[in-house]
Amino acid sequence: MATQPGRATNDIDYRITLGAYVNARLQVNPKAFRIPCNNLLDIYIVRDFLDERDCRELIALIDADNSPSQLLSYNGDQEFRTSHSCNVDPENETVKRVEGKITGLMGIDSTHGETIQGQRYEVGQQFKPHYDFFHKGEAYWEDMMRSGGQRTWTAMVFLNDVEGGGETNFTNCAAKVTPRRGNLLCWNNMDGIGQPNTYAMHQGCPVTAGTKYIITKWYRERPWAYTETPVY
Repeated sequence: MATQPGRATNDIDYRITLGAYVNARLQVNPKAFRIPCNNLLDIYIVRDFLDERDCRELIALIDADNSPSQLLSYNGDQEFRTSHSCNVDPENETVKRVEGKITGLMGIDSTHGETIQGQRYEVGQQFKPHYDFFHKGEAYWEDMMRSGGQRTWTAMVFLNDVEGGGETNFTNCAAKVTPRRGNLLCWNNMDGIGQPNTYAMHQGCPVTAGTKYIITKWYRERPWAYTETPVY
């Protein structure tokens, strides 16, 4: 298996090396399945990643502490992101256990990971097509660069089966993932040369029946430092 990348001479080299490293780990994991999308995007499903207990306890944490989801840069569309979100307490024992599982899967230095965010979608709520990577030139750019730099990998876990809708749809590479309790979905927001990958555009489709719960873990190219700037 590839060796975990250390601090590269520059951020681009780190992104490239990290992409190869995480891909190598996932390709030998018997529970990980690479979603075919013409090699446009590094994207995987890991089945039964979390058990029913983990999912139930995380759902309770999200229900106990959430508020309307925010955006780093408001685009004028009030319907762009309509879910509720919260940062789960990193000192909570369940969260620590889940953090350990995600770190063990991805193999990325835990100091590069943002706090896990929990999200809840009711009927009709959605997150329209967007990228997880940061856009150079936006007002938030300098703050994000100071707090850990560009995002590399995203790891998302579905915490329940959704009665209707709520798929995660990668609009530029024809990959749509149905929520299934305990399954983890992860992808590389960078391409093979360490640049933001436009094929990583995705949306949280509107929920048509029931409620959708997920957690999301984002990784940075450098150790992450908490910032008051709202992070979507």
